[in-house]
Amino acid sequence: MTTTSELLLPDPATMRAVLGHFCTGVAVITGHDGTRPLGFACQSVTSVSLEPPYVSFCPAATSTSWPLIRATGRLAINVLADDQREVCTQFATSGRDKFGDLAWTPGRNGSPVLDGTVATIEAELEYEHGAGDHTIVVAHVTGLRANRDVKPLLFFQGGYGGFAAADR
Repeated sequence: MTTTSELLLPDPATMRAVLGHFCTGVAVITGHDGTRPLGFACQSVTSVSLEPPYVSFCPAATSTSWPLIRATGRLAINVLADDQREVCTQFATSGRDKFGDLAWTPGRNGSPVLDGTVATIEAELEYEHGAGDHTIVVAHVTGLRANRDVKPLLFFQGGYGGFAAADR
């Protein structure tokens, strides 16, 4: 896609190309059904409200992991670090053991907290709304942890990269 000032129609390819200009972080949404850990990769995570504390994310309507996590009502959003691209790939692929050799511990709500992440947000399902080929999920935050010494994995224009932190 070339640089243009022309208004383009929102077909799927153009949507992907234009919205790919918005840099996002990458997260893995996890849960535990009492028998096994569950998870999927997600780049559509955002803060919704500070009071009450809500976050949002958007799983694909075709996700097989989200309905299993939804049924538990509890989840963790694991914000991936810049050295966790392989973790992202592992959780983005259907039909495989997503947890494989990954180190994780159960969070306070029982959901897997992946080692080495930038941050983890523990939450409970609050609302869901169908939205085309995705679902908008709003979750009530019940716990937070962050590692200021780790840089995030970023997704931009179809590729992954890192971030140089600004002076504080």
